[in-house]
Amino acid sequence: MAKLKRLATTEDNIVTVERPITDSEIHSRRSGDYFLLTPLKFANKYRDVLFRPVNVHWNDKIYQIQMNTCTDPFCKWFGLPQQRFETVKNKPSRYKLIGSLKHGSQSIVCNPDPIRTGVGMTWDSTTQPLSNWSIAEEIARLAAVDSVQDWEPEYQFHREACSNASLTPFVSPKDFYKQGKSSSNSQKWQCKACKKITNVLPSQRESFGYHQKRNDVLLSLALCLLNRTPVKRTCEILQIGSETYYSKLEWLYKRCLEFLERHETKAFAKKKFDVMWLNTDKMIYYLNNVRKRGQGNLRYDDLEDRHFATHIVVTSDVHSRYVFRSDVAYDWNIGMDDIENDTKLYKEDHLNEFARKNARLRFSFAPQPPTDNDTQTQYEYREELNEFNRRKKYIDGLHVNSTYTTIAHLWWIKQMVQADEWRFVTDEDYSIMTALYRVFAKEIRLFAAHHFLCKIDRRKSRRDAFMESQKAREQLVAWGRSNGYFKDSASKLAYLKLTELFKTHTFHQMVSVVGKNYPKWAKTPIEHPLPTADQGIRYVDCTTDLSAYEPKDIANMILQVNDKAVNAFLQQIRRRISILERPLVTARGEGKSYIYANFNPKYAQYAQTILRTFYNFCMPFKSYDGTKATPAQRIGITDHQFTIKDIIYFR
Repeated sequence: MAKLKRLATTEDNIVTVERPITDSEIHSRRSGDYFLLTPLKFANKYRDVLFRPVNVHWNDKIYQIQMNTCTDPFCKWFGLPQQRFETVKNKPSRYKLIGSLKHGSQSIVCNPDPIRTGVGMTWDSTTQPLSNWSIAEEIARLAAVDSVQDWEPEYQFHREACSNASLTPFVSPKDFYKQGKSSSNSQKWQCKACKKITNVLPSQRESFGYHQKRNDVLLSLALCLLNRTPVKRTCEILQIGSETYYSKLEWLYKRCLEFLERHETKAFAKKKFDVMWLNTDKMIYYLNNVRKRGQGNLRYDDLEDRHFATHIVVTSDVHSRYVFRSDVAYDWNIGMDDIENDTKLYKEDHLNEFARKNARLRFSFAPQPPTDNDTQTQYEYREELNEFNRRKKYIDGLHVNSTYTTIAHLWWIKQMVQADEWRFVTDEDYSIMTALYRVFAKEIRLFAAHHFLCKIDRRKSRRDAFMESQKAREQLVAWGRSNGYFKDSASKLAYLKLTELFKTHTFHQMVSVVGKNYPKWAKTPIEHPLPTADQGIRYVDCTTDLSAYEPKDIANMILQVNDKAVNAFLQQIRRRISILERPLVTARGEGKSYIYANFNPKYAQYAQTILRTFYNFCMPFKSYDGTKATPAQRIGITDHQFTIKDIIYFR
């Protein structure tokens, strides 16, 4: 029978990250280099970790994380690791690091190929360096966030000096008596030698609400949560306290993770897709930044911003609208003391950003007193230290750079979904684009993955969008008539028009260098022939090489490019979860109010995971062909629609 579950923690080590630096490196950093070298010389001495892979252990497999490669799909070095050409004079490398450490403007630049000079072009492409170690840590964080573990307490089945001290009823039940069940329906076992009676945890089937009170409010609380009822109003309706509310919210979150473990993880492990279309986007909500109890202060010069922009990264299937993941870019398990300890151990305050363990966090290091050879002044040190100490007074946790969260987010989707080919649809967001190019570099190099940009002017009114869509469709019909197509549907006309267009139009250009032509992204988007009534005209571009495809194949792909999948889920977040809704206008009309925003992103993660589970398995929508089904049914991992009761009670 299934065991009771608990939420995973970082101590469970679901993903284990190997430290990429050796003990001797740590010793040399701490023993003398930190005090003898200037920060610039110290950082330069230990910058070789830029291209050093980090080993990640998960499910008895080892994965190498090395994301510092070229991110220009048209560059010949795209996705390739650093290499030194030993047989060439001066032994040049594939990449070089340029820029200023002090001003944070460092970049990885692609060097020309010194061996095969006539094959491919590097275009002097530049890439922002990231910390491989920190990417691995973010991957480990997301693994713990969305996992449950068996609840296995340490039992003491015997008294001291018992002759059967090494035996347990799980292995040797004949050496124990069964002494009935406890009030929570858990089995009692008694040792035959020392007579000690011990209760064991019940299974899920034996006790639905073990260690829980007021389970009668679970269904009502879930419905309130999914229907934008604020926390205080929910507490009033259900006659519970806020502590009970948040404990039940955590319990619902755990049930959703258990449900997903059964119906999502296992289902995708058995399913393979020919082509997977993914739509990725980010949503920003504002976290109410509050101080810890006892840290109040009347001084207004010692305050942080009251509201922090917090990112949520969402990826959905374009066709079925199934939401694979939805992650908040915030680490609520990290503490300022952890940052301080890592800084002292690895001397990270004098390292490049890409060499730090905590580069993904808002505070990647703790300020340290200037050394004798330091270039930092005492005034600069005190300013940094005051800002660091000020943060200690506020809620636990730190914001994560959304690029790191997006990379980890996509890495986990790549492990979960099996597909022969990939198609990606995003807006022109660099943090998402660079994450795609790093995680799916191998697939893009093999022409098994392509990235499409979907660009929309969101400033236009609904009326203007509707008028644009009507005018565009009239023009499409007129084009069809002028070319002899009178009875074809709008989608068929769009396909025919695009096929004609791509006989001459390409998303790349051929640039002549020393008498040879090389492809390069042309940045020549086209107007999609089928605009929608709510968005109006949208423009489509492709940042990868489509030269191997026929015009009809490109036309088919362009017709599928849209961002409705993620937008539909983001709208549900704003409309259904009160703590993540859009801000309200204040009574004075002077600004915006975030009165319903929560002050702990952990609960935002809980709420949107509950919504994601409900959305995928319980919310059907009607497609163009008139069929009504849930996203999980459409993607093919289930054959029926679930209800919220099925999720809560596993019926």
